[in-house]
Amino acid sequence: MPRQATHQIKPNAEKNKRRDPTAAGQRDAAVNRIASHNYFLLEKFETGVALTGTEVKSVRAGLVNLRDSYGLVKDGELWLLNCHIGPYEHGNIYNHAPLRTRKLLVHKDEIRKLIGHTQQKGQTLIPVGMYFKNGRVKVELALAKGKQLWDKRETERRRTADKEAREAITRSRKR
Repeated sequence: MPRQATHQIKPNAEKNKRRDPTAAGQRDAAVNRIASHNYFLLEKFETGVALTGTEVKSVRAGLVNLRDSYGLVKDGELWLLNCHIGPYEHGNIYNHAPLRTRKLLVHKDEIRKLIGHTQQKGQTLIPVGMYFKNGRVKVELALAKGKQLWDKRETERRRTADKEAREAITRSRKR
């Protein structure tokens, strides 16, 4: 005779495979929101980035700041400068330097194309976002041209005019 169980056994509940939305690619690890305010974003493209283990864990934790960072083509390679990835809290002596220069991984023909664009006056490479795709960290770079002060004011005027128009439409629909 089999022994009776003294406690209630639950059926195997399905585990949530995507617990962390950043690591699953559902949410960006970092977004450079000020980039569209300071620059005209002409063309965007995706690059890989060479990171150490503690840097990847810090990106998953959201300890990334892209505000003052930029891309640079040097000796036929693409580099990400001034990107701050905070130290991993459990990283001990193997932790990384927060502001180290990181190599971006792109094809040679894309690098040749970027060399031509960045040598033009006023164009630069600005990281717009950092996210996970298939378990790998990706950086979205944008070819950007700097805005003057009047360009920023014009963009703000256009944005407020569009907002007021949308509000007027919603008010007229409610009546």
